[in-house]
This record gives sequence, structure tokens and C-alpha cells, in this order.
Amino acid sequence: MNLLLKYFPDLNSLQISQFEKLGPLYQDWNEKINLISRKDIDELYVRHILHSLSIAKFIRFRPGTTLLDVGTGGGFPGIPLAILFPDCHFTMIDSIGKKILVVQDVAEQLKLTNVSALKSRVQEIKTRYEFVISRAVTAFPEFVSMVRKNVSPLSKNALPNGIIYLKGGDFESEIKAFRATAEIFDLSSSFEEPYFETKKVIYLPVR
Repeated sequence: MNLLLKYFPDLNSLQISQFEKLGPLYQDWNEKINLISRKDIDELYVRHILHSLSIAKFIRFRPGTTLLDVGTGGGFPGIPLAILFPDCHFTMIDSIGKKILVVQDVAEQLKLTNVSALKSRVQEIKTRYEFVISRAVTAFPEFVSMVRKNVSPLSKNALPNGIIYLKGGDFESEIKAFRATAEIFDLSSSFEEPYFETKKVIYLPVR
């Protein structure tokens, strides 16, 4: 928790309690279904929880914001963000049913009433949201083509509605076609940990 409080010092007591419970919950689930690699589960708070929360260094969602987390896996970035933004609603989807069972259980254990978890592919989702978020589930152009239809035209946040994508490594060729409108936020400017040296947030407004 010291690591989270270092970067998010305004967490309230409920949020601190919820974040403290995440580690044991994911450790328990990981023993059942091998959700996260052994190396990553040992670094859960940096590589999954803090990485998910890094979106909040780029934008603070206003109350009532709706978000679609595509390819959420075991609940990232949606679960940590749902804790941080309890007045926003997160719909979290994945095509693998056992991963959605994890998300549903974690949300229930933490009493997160702002989370919906569905076994689904994004191609099947017709609802529109203010933001679509994800952690590098596929090449960025392919992702944009799949989820553009799910972005609502009605904005209420400081940034126009769009896609927020967590990505690492070299992706210059992937975003070449979007250079005129996409914004890239370097996470190493906000976090000291070596893990974030190559990590970025890609934001693409969708009008």
C-alpha cells in the first residue's frame, strides 16, 4: 500500500482496504486457474494494479462516466480503476469465461457496485460508452476498428470521448496512421519504477 499511496495519496480508508484485499484475492485465484504468471503475481501491485491506475495520471474521470474494459483478463485495468473511481461504471468483457468468473468474484468480494463483467467478444457489444479502455490486447489499428462503434458521441469529461490504451515497447508503426489525433503519455514521467520505462498511455479521441 505504501507504493499506491506514494502516487495516489488521496485514497480514502475504504479504497485502501479494497486495494489491500486485491493481493490475497488474486493470489488465491491464481492458485486455482493460473491467471497471472508466477513472476507477475509476485509483482502484482506494480505490474497490474499500479499499471492500471496509471490511466488516472492521464485523465480523472468525472462522476457518471461509463467505460468499457475490453479483454479485461482477470480485471485489469478495470478493477483498480473501479476502486479509484467509485462514481463511474465499468463494463468489463473477456471471451474467456473463467477469467470473467474471477472478475465477478473480486468485484463481489470488494463490494464494487460499479462493475459489470460479461463473457463476450467486443464485436458482440452494441452499447456505447464514453471511453473504451484496454491493456494491449491486439495491434492498435485492429483494436480501433473493433471498438470505434462503442464510443458515445456525448462527452462530459475534460477530454473528448475515445480510446485509452495501455501499451509497452515499440509501437511506432502501429500508431502511424493516428499520429495526427492520438496523444501519447509516457508513464516514466509519472512513475519511478523501472517497469514503467517503456510503458505508455495512448489516447485516441473518437468523434
